[in-house]
Amino acid sequence: MATREDEPGQPPALTALSLAASAEGITPKEQIITPFDVSGGTDEQGKLLAIDYDKIVGKFGATRIDKVLLEKFERVTGQKPHRFLRREIVFSHRELNLILDRYEKGLPFFLYTGRGPSSDSMHVGHAVPFEFTRWLQEVFNAPLVIMLTDDEKFLHSPKLKVEDVKRFTRQNAKDIIAVGFDITKTFIFADFDYVKGALYENAIQIARRTTINQIKGTFGFDDSNNIGEMMFPAIQSATAFATSFPHIFGSDKKKAASVSCLIPCAIDQDPYFRQCRDNAKQLGYIKPALLHAVFLPALQGPGSKMSASVPDSGVFLSDTAKDIQKKVNKFAFSGGQDTVERHRELGGRTKDDVPFQYLTFFMEDDEALEKIRVDYEKGDLLTGELKKICIQELQSYVEGFQERRAKVTDEIVDEFMRERKLVFRGNLNPPAGDDEKRERVKALKAELGRLEGELDVPKDEDF
Repeated sequence: MATREDEPGQPPALTALSLAASAEGITPKEQIITPFDVSGGTDEQGKLLAIDYDKIVGKFGATRIDKVLLEKFERVTGQKPHRFLRREIVFSHRELNLILDRYEKGLPFFLYTGRGPSSDSMHVGHAVPFEFTRWLQEVFNAPLVIMLTDDEKFLHSPKLKVEDVKRFTRQNAKDIIAVGFDITKTFIFADFDYVKGALYENAIQIARRTTINQIKGTFGFDDSNNIGEMMFPAIQSATAFATSFPHIFGSDKKKAASVSCLIPCAIDQDPYFRQCRDNAKQLGYIKPALLHAVFLPALQGPGSKMSASVPDSGVFLSDTAKDIQKKVNKFAFSGGQDTVERHRELGGRTKDDVPFQYLTFFMEDDEALEKIRVDYEKGDLLTGELKKICIQELQSYVEGFQERRAKVTDEIVDEFMRERKLVFRGNLNPPAGDDEKRERVKALKAELGRLEGELDVPKDEDF
């Protein structure tokens, strides 16, 4: 999944330090949210502004997740919403309500997320969508495909060689597996290996229906972009259709076309799937549903996000406890006052404070988090004390991750990436010997037959 600022050798898009150095004469800049550039914009003084997520939702035409939808989620699944949902870290969606309807009826759908491998190690910001996706997999008992876009990183990064992105892919696959995915329900693939056959056919169908002007308008490309960059959105879109995975969903295209998709991703990836949704009906497929997450800000402050190519912009999953302590103490932007006396009097600004923001992502206990917020804003909790709590939380998270990561062997990676049948709720293509759900499959097929009749499949397409 594309992030221009994650390319090796690229500087941070907009950091507090770079802006401070060139504040004079700066005119305000609008925020930029694309798969290749993320910035909250700047004001008249060159100050980096926090990202306005309400503005993004309006511009993209997505829908805010509200209390009613969360109540439906809990009622349908029987699960308390994840802390990311409770705290509006996962904050907007496209047709999550329809996915919940399918789940309530026992109809199958699959999860799809991905990663653009641009470095040997992911940072904690990269872990956010994977942590959430793992939870969704457990709640829904759903199959999951994870796309590693090694081809895209090669196309977007002139300094990278094919062997570089292939090495990054293997290392990132180990990171992703260490998050805790169920191997019986998860298929991980690298584009260099899997973009062929059914997936490539879908990509070509999408590519034929997409103009260069549409790609330029959606992604901000111009005539200097290579033709591979122009084509890649079709590949990322094709992964959202179950027919791209016959080894999982079966070779009957009409049956597979009735299996919908839910995509958890950061909000900057939405442009890919707006294109995808625009093409779905023409191809006789169901539009994929999406869940959008906010960005974990860079240590330098709100308005930016961590970059894999800028080590001091974030906490990496390979960092030592000492590294984490040093980075948070030295680089984490504080919402506290400039003196202890003023802080005691005026309190801190949690909305601007990076250590507090990190706690909203990684601290599970709602009551403990709320107490920290109140104490910091009242001035009872000092900046150094808040940073200490943040450091301990991050160290605990990374230590647990590293223990799991050490157990991920090359053989385990190979198995996750092997084309095979998966085991999941409502499986229309169950592995041999999985008789438990076969009786239920008959009823599901009848319901899917009804849905097929509602799909508008063009006469000239071979589905």
